[in-house]
Amino acid sequence: MESILRFFSAGGPVMYVILIALFIGVAIIIERIIYIRFKNRIDTETFTNRVIELVRAGNVNRAIEYCNMSSAALPQIAKAGLEEMNGTPQDVQNAMELVAMVELPKLEKRTSYLSMIANVATLLGLLGTILGLINSFEAVAGADAADKARLLTAGISLAMNTTAFGLIAAIPCLIGYTFLVETTNECIDEINENIARLYKYLVGSR
Repeated sequence: MESILRFFSAGGPVMYVILIALFIGVAIIIERIIYIRFKNRIDTETFTNRVIELVRAGNVNRAIEYCNMSSAALPQIAKAGLEEMNGTPQDVQNAMELVAMVELPKLEKRTSYLSMIANVATLLGLLGTILGLINSFEAVAGADAADKARLLTAGISLAMNTTAFGLIAAIPCLIGYTFLVETTNECIDEINENIARLYKYLVGSR
């Protein structure tokens, strides 16, 4: 623990900015995983089959109630289509597309910030190193010739701490970004597939 504190304090004030960026990135990753993998995760195939079953039996209101049982994107989009069952196919499509335009972006919300945070953390690390090198050269300028090499080496070693910490912050943010993008795209593709199934049945069941 003492070595970690020494490593952190040696990097200067830029280390605190990088630390804040790391905390924000981790918070976004955790929040997005909870939202996408838990709050918005349902068995889409079972849900779609159940809605179709209820509509086939003439229980449109029951199907709408079934959609209300979940706040996930697919049930909300399906409910919009069910509520326009008495309209034209275009009305059903417009209603579902309108809700999809609201619900689907929620899955991608804040994910793009992770890429920015990773880049900013890396750049802050480089900035801290440059500032540290400047301070090292200034300190060496007034030192004895015998001590210059030792002081310069020590100064450069400390200055590199910010670059290392910037990379430490950037790597998990990039990994989280890639994971979330893949998970979100998979979820959106699954939702679109089931929306298409529902729309085809709702229009064809007239």
